[in-house]
Amino acid sequence: MPSTVIRRFDYSPERRELMVEFVTGRRYVYLDVPEEEARAMRGAFAKGRYFNAHIRDHYRFRELTGEDEVSATRR
Repeated sequence: MPSTVIRRFDYSPERRELMVEFVTGRRYVYLDVPEEEARAMRGAFAKGRYFNAHIRDHYRFRELTGEDEVSATRR
């Protein structure tokens, strides 16, 4: 079922980072997220509900800005 809150998300196992983009367009990266947690979110029926119960307020995070995209292309 598509989420009414989360537009998309992606996980980097090497960095243990979960990038979440909300339907509002705001993007956040959650740090030190175990791969099992990302897999569980991917398999959850209600992604937004899973996110609220297991990710939000459980992991450190930072908001991604346009500057993050510029620096990523320079790597």
